[in-house]
Amino acid sequence: MLKRKIDDYLRNYYETTRNALLVTGARQVGKTFSIRQFGKSFKSFVEINFIETPEAAELFKGAKSRNDILLRLSAITSVPLIKGETLIFFDEIQQCPDIVTAIKFLVDDGSYRYILSGSLLGVELKDLRSEPVGYMGVKNMYPLDFEEFISSVGINDNVIGALREAWQNRTAVDTFVHGKIMELFRLYLVVGGMPAAVDKYIESNNLQEVMTVQQDIIRLYIRDIAQYDPTNKLYINEIFDLIPPELNAKNKRFILKRLNEHTKFDRVENSFIWLTNAGVALPVYNVEEPKTPLLLARSRNLFKLFQNDIGLLASQYAEGIQLRIIRGDKDINFGSIYENAVAQELVAHDITPYYYNNKKRGELDFVIELGGKVLPIEVKSGKNYETHRALSNIMDCVEYDLPEAIVFNNDNLQVSGKITYAPIYMAMFLQKNNTAPTFYKIDLSGL
Repeated sequence: MLKRKIDDYLRNYYETTRNALLVTGARQVGKTFSIRQFGKSFKSFVEINFIETPEAAELFKGAKSRNDILLRLSAITSVPLIKGETLIFFDEIQQCPDIVTAIKFLVDDGSYRYILSGSLLGVELKDLRSEPVGYMGVKNMYPLDFEEFISSVGINDNVIGALREAWQNRTAVDTFVHGKIMELFRLYLVVGGMPAAVDKYIESNNLQEVMTVQQDIIRLYIRDIAQYDPTNKLYINEIFDLIPPELNAKNKRFILKRLNEHTKFDRVENSFIWLTNAGVALPVYNVEEPKTPLLLARSRNLFKLFQNDIGLLASQYAEGIQLRIIRGDKDINFGSIYENAVAQELVAHDITPYYYNNKKRGELDFVIELGGKVLPIEVKSGKNYETHRALSNIMDCVEYDLPEAIVFNNDNLQVSGKITYAPIYMAMFLQKNNTAPTFYKIDLSGL
């Protein structure tokens, strides 16, 4: 069975709050499976799917009170509702937005616990009439990150712990272990983190069967585009199809002229937003300066667009590339593939990635905020990873005074001045620092 970090998150969430939880994310990232597994920890687990039972949506329309809602709820399930020991799972809630509005009444009642999920929630539920603030948390779920992937294929916690210790201490990894984890990283570039693809690999070790699963997921995304946004589906489809070749170009920034010579951003902006909200694409925006907060320096219409899963990206390239990626063939341009993997890793860790580009200083692949400071990141797939003009320019700039930079590459970990050269797989250890103080009381005694 796949090891997912959200399993621990769900346990901790429901131990520390009485609120409901909305689990969002792209299709096929494993939301329903993880929720069902979590449901086994309750004495009673009720699942209501608003697509499989469309009549259930009608039950919540016109309900006047929480007692009315609970009465209707008990009428559509044969599973016993045990007070204090029942988890109720509302799935495909995009078919019944009323349940999101009503959830505060159910949470207020306190009889049962609630969890919600669905498809394309970023698209369908962006205009809620009454969002239940204070009654429902939101957790975004992504494909398996690299740590989840290697755990699922058999790497034990002791090995991962040793890797994490090497990262924290900035020391080299055991040479044999480093070589094996690099092999696994190249495998991850091909299999990716979609649970169905990972399961298929574990079951068969057959990359052709894995690619069949990935192609099915891509076809599902394309059907979603046609079904949910018929007005703009032409632009959305074209943008989605352009992600692989645009990333493979020398300048990975998304060029609107590839869509149409006279296209203006305002005209197609909603299409980019749709892909982002659907969880299909990951935009990485340009910042004018590497200063905190990066959001204030963000450019609205200069961005790179990455695929939401590295395995899906690899499956969109020419057939036969999978084995060449795993072997590390030198004639393959790994730059775009490595960058997509890093972007995916950062987003999965709730870190917003940006990139920096300046005509005078050059371009940085990523800049992120960690611990209140800007961290520049370069991703190098070749041997000359210690050559990085833009990064050197930025690190030498007194105005920015950046304390550290990371260059992810294929070799073992080493440190040179303020730059850490780390194996590409160590992107899995970039995590938000949650040690900032959360309480502050002002002293008013002198007033």
